[in-house]
Amino acid sequence: MGAQHRPTIKTVAARAGVGRTTVSRVINGSTLVSDEAREAVLAAIAELNYVPNSVARGLVTRRTNSIALVIPESESRLGAEPYFSAVIRGVSTVLTTTRTQLQLVLVRDREERDQLTDSVAERRVDGVLLVSVHEHDPLPGILENLGLPTVLAGRRGPEESLSHACADNVGGAREAVRHLVSRGRTTTATITGPLDMDVGRSRLQGWKDARGEAGLAADERLIVTADFTEEGGRLAMRSLLERNPNLDSVFAASDVMAAGAMLELRRQGRRIPDDVAVVGFDDSYIARYAHPAMTSVRQPVEEIGGTIARLLLDEIAHPGEPRQHITLPTQLAVRSSS
Repeated sequence: MGAQHRPTIKTVAARAGVGRTTVSRVINGSTLVSDEAREAVLAAIAELNYVPNSVARGLVTRRTNSIALVIPESESRLGAEPYFSAVIRGVSTVLTTTRTQLQLVLVRDREERDQLTDSVAERRVDGVLLVSVHEHDPLPGILENLGLPTVLAGRRGPEESLSHACADNVGGAREAVRHLVSRGRTTTATITGPLDMDVGRSRLQGWKDARGEAGLAADERLIVTADFTEEGGRLAMRSLLERNPNLDSVFAASDVMAAGAMLELRRQGRRIPDDVAVVGFDDSYIARYAHPAMTSVRQPVEEIGGTIARLLLDEIAHPGEPRQHITLPTQLAVRSSS
């Protein structure tokens, strides 16, 4: 066949009855293609004897086949918070089916952020996964300006421009507080995560929504902000009991903080759930092994990790495609603490 008649991606797409993007995704091994479409494309490639052109192959070989998973937190937080290890498991599971290497990068200060920025600018990685996103963190904007494919676990706010995947934080928190209301608890306090994070604000909003539905005021004395640590949860619980000695329940925005709250409740002689019911968020192993076993909002953390990895691989393979915003459902796991 002469060069002028050599089949192109457009020819393959026409034969398979799909778009050119779908053909490109199949060639690059993307998982974001249905089995039916993949089979049609592979059949068309075989029939037409299509070979990707040398320019496309060159683009592939210039890649590093490496992505960075960036966590802007300390080692102690990384080790103490089950969320991070679950995200890493989800990412790794997806990458095992590819030739992509994973670099874990902790960014704890400006110097480490600058090192990451230099690495990105020199294209030592093909893309970045960013976990634990704070509203005013300059890193997502820096990565976006450098034109590097970047996907977030979470988001900076409802108008997030970058591709991301997150749990239904508002809905999960709302369901948790509805559960407490259904058990006759009328004085439900909340321990929020940092309010410079969308996850902290969203779970607080869910608490407010459920209180409003039940005709209960969102009393500011029932709100204490903490930092997603056990000690933060314990101190927040102490503050809440000082302000509201008669509170009958608490919704903590993470299992780790809920565990800290339970420690403080026991220290002050409060029975769980008889005197104070407790609900956490994550449904991590901490919830299952707490005493009593902790009611918690289950978020699909490993699935979030797998989703952001697939989104990033797709963005690397298809620059310029529309960014994707994915919200995954939550489910309340009811146990003895409520």
